[in-house]
Amino acid sequence: MIALEGLGKTYRSPLRRRAVAALDGVTLAVPDGEVLGIAGPNGAGKSTLISLLLGFLDPTAGRATIDGQAPRAWVRRRGAGYLPELIALPGRWRAADALARAAVLSRVPPGDRARRVAACIERLGLEEHAGKQVRQLSKGTLQRLGLAQALLADHALVILDEPTHGLDPLWTQRFRDVVREERRPGRVIVVASHNLDELERVADRVAILHRGRLERVAAPGTGPTGGWYRLRLAAPHPALAAAFPGAEPVGGTGAEVRIHGEPAALSAGLRALLEAGAVVEAWYPERSRLEAAFREAVGEQ
Repeated sequence: MIALEGLGKTYRSPLRRRAVAALDGVTLAVPDGEVLGIAGPNGAGKSTLISLLLGFLDPTAGRATIDGQAPRAWVRRRGAGYLPELIALPGRWRAADALARAAVLSRVPPGDRARRVAACIERLGLEEHAGKQVRQLSKGTLQRLGLAQALLADHALVILDEPTHGLDPLWTQRFRDVVREERRPGRVIVVASHNLDELERVADRVAILHRGRLERVAAPGTGPTGGWYRLRLAAPHPALAAAFPGAEPVGGTGAEVRIHGEPAALSAGLRALLEAGAVVEAWYPERSRLEAAFREAVGEQ
């Protein structure tokens, strides 16, 4: 659905008298039905890429197409759901009125606007805030209002920039459900975030940008398999030292350790520990595979 071919964007500053490449040679194909994550350090080019996808900017090299059309032409004709990194609405507007106005701008049919607004208010838990002015909303509630306006219409392209920014843990978890519910054939959802854990949970693939270049596309659940793991037992067990000779204690209880190794060796040690009667409460990698791929892509050890 989305095709990026050698996409580049260079900003030229008359004051600095030099060009700054925000994006350089990005090539990527995104099929419909996919949730694509975008990650990268500050200044990596995420915001520029989003602006190009929405048609706010034109590329200076290569091209981007959506269903074969230039983004600006496609978005003008079809529209797009968009949550910017910083949602800004007139402070005097009331939350429900803001959504009603957004429904008009999103081309929701007149006969369906009230229903869609009410459904989004309920879905994002805004019932008690519907009559409040935007300036009275907390940061997290304002973010949920922004999510609601992005999901009002049934757009084939939905772009969410830092969507969990300001959300509490409960609504961060609910956001994952919202993304799963919004996924469907014929739609692409793009989620840009600094939160690698969230991208690991919601995205099919994650495009990792660094200094304007696409360093790699990582698929959560694939990638390097060795690394550091945490093991926590219900109680200290004498077989732990023999099962994992190189384990490093964590805390002072003797029931939790850090272990480094490859899956085959770790599995053998864990099997020996269980056969000895130890009770395992938790076993998990210290660093997710996406985090490992990210650090490698941006050159951090």
